[in-house]
Amino acid sequence: MRNIFRTTWLSSLMVLLPVSSVLAEGDWEVTPASERALQKGLAWLARNQGPEGNWNSNSLGLVGMGALAFLSAGYFPGRGRYGTTVQKALGYVTKNAKPSGLLNIAGAGQDMYNHGLAAFALGQAYGMTNNKELSRVLDKALKLISNTQAEDGGWDYRARRQGRGHDLSLVVMQAKALRGAMDSGLEVSPEVVGLAIQSVRRYYKTRSGKNGLSNPKAAMLEAGQFTYNGGGGTLAMAAAGVVCLQEFGQYGDWRIGKNLDVIQLAIGKEAVPGSRNGRLPGGDAYTLYYVGQALYQVGGKRWRESYPKLRDYLVASQMINAGEAAQNGLWRGGRVGGLPGDLYGTAVACFILAMPNRYLPILQEGKIDSIANKLKKK
Repeated sequence: MRNIFRTTWLSSLMVLLPVSSVLAEGDWEVTPASERALQKGLAWLARNQGPEGNWNSNSLGLVGMGALAFLSAGYFPGRGRYGTTVQKALGYVTKNAKPSGLLNIAGAGQDMYNHGLAAFALGQAYGMTNNKELSRVLDKALKLISNTQAEDGGWDYRARRQGRGHDLSLVVMQAKALRGAMDSGLEVSPEVVGLAIQSVRRYYKTRSGKNGLSNPKAAMLEAGQFTYNGGGGTLAMAAAGVVCLQEFGQYGDWRIGKNLDVIQLAIGKEAVPGSRNGRLPGGDAYTLYYVGQALYQVGGKRWRESYPKLRDYLVASQMINAGEAAQNGLWRGGRVGGLPGDLYGTAVACFILAMPNRYLPILQEGKIDSIANKLKKK
């Protein structure tokens, strides 16, 4: 885990230098080409945001990702070149928060997916601004996460408490929102986090079907990875599980290394594209979102070996069409179509390219030691 808690002086620095790679470890992390690609992506997001600030999307999670792209590059709401863009996106999320704290105005089947992603974005924004309105909305959003946690530590797609959670993706979405809030100085229940961590471990399966929680000693001896809901594993779930364990200080968990092997094998098979078709490494924005964070949070050799491959892939695949503003600088989202899909793909690509700047609280050493020590390791 990184050990550079620099939020206080970063706030002053970013006012003067809204986009800079001064926190990057070296030229191997940020290149002139990757910085140009990042700026083109942000310019596309700003041009295509629309008057309401939502990129024609009613997904508060995706709109939150749009804001996160700018925050990760050092742009604050209301300040500098993209200040209005960030403010409009965050404002769209907060003004649509429901009295219950729920951050979803799409169908009820998307409640906790949108809620977790939007709450994470708001948490990062609050950590960088200390804005009181963000704090008010975020506090209610965090309480809803705690109140809807299933008995087994997971969550359902609908904002309701049940006996069992639906899948790993929902656990990680909510856990990241909780972790982001911790970085911003907000209170998070160790009991809620502990149950979530146990739920994550439960979704680990070996190739022979052994469960990573009920039979850990046997599972350690076999190849395996995190799964969506106990079936076959995917690259996205392998990365999501790693992100969750790392961000809550479970650094010695044996499941991390096994899933990193899966991630690095997949990245190694991704050849740099020969055309600017907007495709993302891993095939879609959701997968890339977690793959990039998994590598970053583990750091060291894994990050140094694999991040340049992701970065260079993004630089090569970005759509460039100077004569067509609607396409110039974007990446496609993969699973989501239309403008919202382009928002998703471009926002995640920008987020990944901006990660070495280390502006977001989640990318710095946060307030994790106290809660990590309370979590039972298995």
